[in-house]
Amino acid sequence: MTSFKIAACFTVATLAGLAPSFAADPEPGEALFSENCAACHNEGGIGTPGLAPPLNRPGFWAGLGDQAPAYISGVTLHGLNGTITAAGEKYIGLAMPPIADLADEDLAAINSWVLGTLGETKLAVSVEDIAKAKAEKVSAADLRAMRPKSE
Repeated sequence: MTSFKIAACFTVATLAGLAPSFAADPEPGEALFSENCAACHNEGGIGTPGLAPPLNRPGFWAGLGDQAPAYISGVTLHGLNGTITAAGEKYIGLAMPPIADLADEDLAAINSWVLGTLGETKLAVSVEDIAKAKAEKVSAADLRAMRPKSE
């Protein structure tokens, strides 16, 4: 088949809606989340009952308000342990380890994706927010105290 015939077939298939579709690459934050967070929080941040809470909870992120970037940065940098309730489920002995081996840019991309896509907020996390969270050395008790009382 000549290249003209191949191009013509592809054009007809495209016009008829039969051409293969190519998925766009996920945004960097989503890809980094899949590589670094989904093992516990699951793809799409739906959580793993008894292990890791869901992150796809817009009400939770809205309840944090302007503190959401500081909260998520504190959790990713310093970890979170203890007991929390998320989406009506109690997580006893939660042990979210700090993510210490990623670049600040990557952490900011992950956190921004969680806030924007899973949390449905217009908030983002900057590299400066990550640097500030590193310097603050916030405790798990401080992070738990930031959590909204209801979602």
